[in-house]
Amino acid sequence: MELFKNTNYDFLGKKWPFIIASLILTGAGLTSLAIHGGPTYGIDFKGGAEMRLKFNQQPPLEQIRTALGKSIKGEITVQQISRTQEVLVQTEIQGETQLNQSRQQIEDTLRSMFADPGGKLDVNNSSAAQLATRLRGPLLNAGVAMAEQELDDTVKAIEEYRASKGGILNSFDELSSVKGVTPALISTLKQECNLGPFTILSAEMVGPKIGADLKAQGLRATLFALAGMLVYIAFRFEWIYGVAAVVAVFHDTIITIGLFSLFHKDISLTVVAALLTLVGYSMNDTIVTFDRIRENLKIVRREKLETIVNLSVNQTLSRTVLTSGLTLLTALSLWWFGGEVLNGFSFALVMGILVGTYSSVYIASPILIFFQNFVDARKKDAKRKNAA
Repeated sequence: MELFKNTNYDFLGKKWPFIIASLILTGAGLTSLAIHGGPTYGIDFKGGAEMRLKFNQQPPLEQIRTALGKSIKGEITVQQISRTQEVLVQTEIQGETQLNQSRQQIEDTLRSMFADPGGKLDVNNSSAAQLATRLRGPLLNAGVAMAEQELDDTVKAIEEYRASKGGILNSFDELSSVKGVTPALISTLKQECNLGPFTILSAEMVGPKIGADLKAQGLRATLFALAGMLVYIAFRFEWIYGVAAVVAVFHDTIITIGLFSLFHKDISLTVVAALLTLVGYSMNDTIVTFDRIRENLKIVRREKLETIVNLSVNQTLSRTVLTSGLTLLTALSLWWFGGEVLNGFSFALVMGILVGTYSSVYIASPILIFFQNFVDARKKDAKRKNAA
C-alpha cells in the first residue's frame, strides 16, 4: 500500500526547526533531571512496598497519609490515580528487615482507620476461608442448614462475584443473584459482617538490593543494545552510518527520559522495556532510510548527498507514515485505556515514536550530510595544498 506517490518534499530544507526543538527538549529534560537529582525511579528500582487500593467513595488521601506517617518510617507517597477512585500507596524501605513488615503495617493501619466499631468482618477485605469461618456458627444458630462443602462453594462464589465488581461491594443485596446465596444468608451477612469503603487490589514488595541490581541491569541492557546496533550498522553500511543511527537513538532515549522527569513520572521495569522497544523501533526506521540512501548513491551518483537523502526520504515516506502511524495509534490506545499499570509503558512508547520518527530524518540524516561535507572540505584543502 502506498499513500504518497512521486513526492518531492524538501525535508532537509526544514531541518532547523526540528533540530532547535530537539535542543530545547533535550536541554529542558537534562535541566529537570539535574534539579531532581536524576530520574524518579519506581518501586522496581528503589525498593519498597507498593499497594493499590480501591474506594467506593472519594478517597480520604490526607487521612491515609497522616495515619501511615505515624506507623511507618521513611518516605511515604499517597496519590490518587486520575479519573478513578483508586489510590496508590508507596513506602520506601530503608533495610531488608523492614520489607516483610511494611505490607502488614499498611494493611493494619488502613483497616484500623475504617474498622467497624462492632467488630464485624469486612467482606471487602476478607478471604473466602475467613468469611466461611465467620458465618458457620451464626448460620447454625439461625437454623440455616448448609453443608460444609455447600458453604465453601457459596463463599467462593461471593468472592468471585466481588472480584467481577472490581473487588468491592457496596451492598449485600447485590449478592442476591449469586448462586447459593439465599435471603437467610444475606440476613446473616448483614448481622455478622460489614462492607468497608476500600479493598486492596494489589501489593508488591521489592528489596533495596534487588532494586539496585535491576537498575544496573536495565542501564546495561540499554547500553549493550546501542553498542550492538552500532557494530551491526557499521558492518552493514559504514561506520558513520552507525554513529549517526546511534546518536539519533540516544537522542530519542534522552528526550523520552527527560519528558518522564518533566511530567514527574516514575521509571519502572515496564518503562525500561518500552525504552528498549524504542531503541529497536527507531533503529529499524533509520536503517530503512539509510538502506534507500545507499541504493540511490549507486543510481544517481552525480547528485549531491543532500538531494539523494531527500529523494530517499520521499521514497520511504509511505512506509514511514503507515508504520509509525499505526504503531502510534496502538500506543495511544494503551495510554488512554490501559490504566495506571501500563501508563508509564504507553507514555514512553507514544513520546518515543513521535521523537524517533522525526529523528530518523532530521537528526540522523543531517549527521551524514555534515560528515560528508566535512570530508569533502578536507579533500579540497588537501588538493589546494598539493597544487600550491
